[in-house]
Amino acid sequence: MTAAFLAAAFVAQTVGALLPDVPLLLAATAASLTAEGVLSRWQPVVLALLAKSHADLTVRHILRDLLLVVGLLRLGEQDREPQFAWPVAGLLVFYALHCAVQAVSVLVRRTRTLPVLTRNIDASALRLSPAPAALLRRPGRRLLLLGLPATAGLATAAATREALPAAAGIAVSAVLAAAGLGALLVRLLPSRRPAGEQEVLDWFDAWLADHRPTVGLYFSGGASSAYQANMWLETMSRLDGRPVVILRERFMVAKLAATDLPVVCLPKVSTLMRLEHSTLRVLIHPSNSGKTSQVLRIPTIRHAFVNHGESDKLSSCNPYAKAYDEVWVAGPEARERYARAGVGVEDKDVVEIGRPQLDAVRPRSGPPAPGTRITVLYAPTWEGWDGNPGNSSVVAAGENLVRALLADPGVRLLYKPHPLTGSVEPAAGAADRRIRELIRTANRERSTAPAALPGPARSAAERDRSAAELERLTAELDRLTAAGVREGADQVERMLVQSAPPPGRAEAVARAAAAWEEAYWASLPREEHQVVTGARPTLYSCFNVADLLISDVSSVISDFLAGGKPYAVANTGGMSEDAFRAAFPTVAAATVLAPDASGVPALLETVRHPERDELADARAELRLRLLGPDEPTAQERCNAALRALSAAAPDDGEHRDRAEARHPRSRRLAEDLLPAPRRASGAGTGAGDGPTGSVTPPSRSAPPG
Repeated sequence: MTAAFLAAAFVAQTVGALLPDVPLLLAATAASLTAEGVLSRWQPVVLALLAKSHADLTVRHILRDLLLVVGLLRLGEQDREPQFAWPVAGLLVFYALHCAVQAVSVLVRRTRTLPVLTRNIDASALRLSPAPAALLRRPGRRLLLLGLPATAGLATAAATREALPAAAGIAVSAVLAAAGLGALLVRLLPSRRPAGEQEVLDWFDAWLADHRPTVGLYFSGGASSAYQANMWLETMSRLDGRPVVILRERFMVAKLAATDLPVVCLPKVSTLMRLEHSTLRVLIHPSNSGKTSQVLRIPTIRHAFVNHGESDKLSSCNPYAKAYDEVWVAGPEARERYARAGVGVEDKDVVEIGRPQLDAVRPRSGPPAPGTRITVLYAPTWEGWDGNPGNSSVVAAGENLVRALLADPGVRLLYKPHPLTGSVEPAAGAADRRIRELIRTANRERSTAPAALPGPARSAAERDRSAAELERLTAELDRLTAAGVREGADQVERMLVQSAPPPGRAEAVARAAAAWEEAYWASLPREEHQVVTGARPTLYSCFNVADLLISDVSSVISDFLAGGKPYAVANTGGMSEDAFRAAFPTVAAATVLAPDASGVPALLETVRHPERDELADARAELRLRLLGPDEPTAQERCNAALRALSAAAPDDGEHRDRAEARHPRSRRLAEDLLPAPRRASGAGTGAGDGPTGSVTPPSRSAPPG
C-alpha cells in the first residue's frame, strides 16, 4: 500500500510539474517524502523489491528533484530561466558528491573487512577504531537526509518563484555531503586505517603461538542455528586445557551467547588452514555443515562430533558422522542407534560421555503437594525439512493438547515452541498462533473466575516487590551479558569493544542468571499460564519448574529424563502405539498421546497420584540408557574423552617443531605484537593446562553392557 501511495505521489508530482500546478506539485512532493520515510523505517522488504526493480532510493530522489526543476522552469518566464541555471548546476555537484561519498565509503569498508574477527581477545595492536557514522555507510538513508535541504529549497522556490531558496537549500546539501566525504577520506590515511591483511594474519599467528590453544569448538551455520553452539559454551569453558571457539561466518560472532572463551572467526579457507601450524589438538563439532569438510582436511587435528542434541530422528545418526575421528554420544542407546542405522560409523569410534549440559537440570524432589497446581511443560519440536507429519505435534495435535490441559483448573501450562516453528510449513506457524490465543483467552477467563484451588493470594505489595526485584536482576544480567556496542557498530568496532573480558565475569554471569531465573518464576502469578519464548528462561529452567513434559520425538525428551519426571510424547505420524514405541526407543518410558488428546486426563492423574505411575522404573532404566551413569559425571567423562583423543594427535613436541619450522616468525611476532602480561601468564580459560583428575578415559571399543 505504501509503495502504491509512493507511485501515485510521483504521478501527481509529474502532473503538477507539467501543468504547472504549484499546490499539486508541493503536496505530491511532501507525500512522496512521507512515503519514503515510512518505507525506510518500517518496510525494508518493499525497499528491497524496489531496488531489484532498479527503482532504488537514488533513482527516486533524482526523479523527485528533477520534477521540481521541471516545475520551476515551467513556472518561470523564458528570460528568468538563467536564474535557475546555478541552482541546477549546484544540484549536479551535490549528486556528484553523493557518488563520491559512496565510492569512498566502499573503500573504507574494505579496509575495515579483516581476515580474522575476534571476541574476548586483546586486538589493540591492529589499530582498531570505531566505525564511521551509520549515515555515511548507508547510501539510501544518506541521500534521503542530506538531500532533504535541496528538495525543500526547490519546493520553496516553486512556491515563491525565486531562485534563492533553491540555491540555499542545495548549498546546504552540498556542504553536508562534502563534510561526509572529508570524514571518510581521513579514514583512508595510513595512520587511521586498521592493520592490513598480512599484518592481521601475522598477528593471528602470533596469538596462536602465545595462547597455545589445545581444544576448539568449531561451528558453522545459519543465523537461526547459533543455539547449537551456545549450548556447548559452558561445557567448553570447563574442559581441561586452553579452549577456543572457532567460527566461520562473520555474523555469527555477534550471535554467539555471552562467554569468556576466546572467539575467532576465520571466514576464508586459506586463513583456516593456518590452524595446522598451531597447538590445537582436538576440535569439537556440535553440528554438520558444508564448511566442516574444510577443517577436516587439517591432518594435525583430531575431530569429535558431539551433535547439539540426541533423539531418535535420522539427524542423530547422520552418515556424515563417519567423517570424524570420533563420535561422542550421551549413552548406550546412541551407540546402538548408530549400529542399527548402518551409516558407516564404527563402534570403536563411538565414545559415551553423557550430556554435560544437563548439570543444570535438578532431579525430581517428589510429586506436587496435594491441592497445588501441576505445572505442565508443552515443548513441541518444529516441523523439520522432510515433511513428515510425525515430526511436530503442533499442527495435528497441538490445539487439542492445549485445550485438554487448559480445561483442568488444577493445571498451569508452560508453552515453549521451538524457535523454528512455522519456518518450513505455514500451517505450523498458524497453529502456533492459535495455541497462543487459546492461552491468552484462558488467562483472561481465569483472572475473572473464583480461585479453583485453595491457598493465600499474593498481595499487591508482594507482586510489586517481586516485579521490582525481577527488573533489578534483569538490568544486572543485561549489563553483564551485553555486547557493549552501539547500534551502528561494525565488526571492527565490535572487536575493539569486546576485548579481553574482566576477570570473574563468567562467574558473575552464572550467579546473576541463577538469581534471575528464581526471581522470574517467583514473580509470575501462580495461576497464570505462560508462553515462554526467547533466550530466558532457558529450556532447562523450564524443566526444573515443570512436573510433567509433553513433547515430540526430539532431544527434549532425552534431556528431560535427567530430572526423572514423567513425560508424554504425541504420536501424530499415523502409527499404532506398539509400532510407535518400537520405532522410537526414547518413547519406551513415556505415556503416548493420540492426536485427539484423549489420554491427557488420565496422564494428569498419574502425576497427582504417583502410586498410579507405572512408568517410574522404566524411566530410571531409560535414563541410564540414554544419558549414561551419574558417576563419573558427564563433565569428567567429557574431559577424559578429550584427553584420550588428544593423545592420538601428533606429539606436542613434534607438533611444535613442525609449526616453528613452517612458521619461524610466530614466536618473534608473539613477542613483538602481543601484550607482555598475556605472554607472561600463558594462562588459559579452561580448568587446567594438562591432564588432570583420575577419570579413566571412556572405552572406544567395548559395546554397551
